[in-house]
Amino acid sequence: MPEVRIYQPTKTAMQSGRRNTRKWVMEYVPVAPERADPLMGWIGSQGTLRQIKLKFDSRDDAVSFAKKNQLSYSVSEPKTRRIKPKNYSDNFAFDRLR
Repeated sequence: MPEVRIYQPTKTAMQSGRRNTRKWVMEYVPVAPERADPLMGWIGSQGTLRQIKLKFDSRDDAVSFAKKNQLSYSVSEPKTRRIKPKNYSDNFAFDRLR
């Protein structure tokens, strides 16, 4: 039975917004090791399931798809984002530490 991993992707360093991080992604866990081609040096493997990534609107949709297709799955919950409140006027405060 193939194993899949369900997670919510993080934003890349090239993104300033969080638009593409709301969907859930399901991808297959690699079963064959990667190997370098001796002639060209390209990386490849025998397993082609690694190329498949499915996107879902919610975690429950991804889990139900895995159950329906009899896939063993593991869910990685996203870390909660902590936002520190900032105040622009604190940059000019008299008691500011340097």
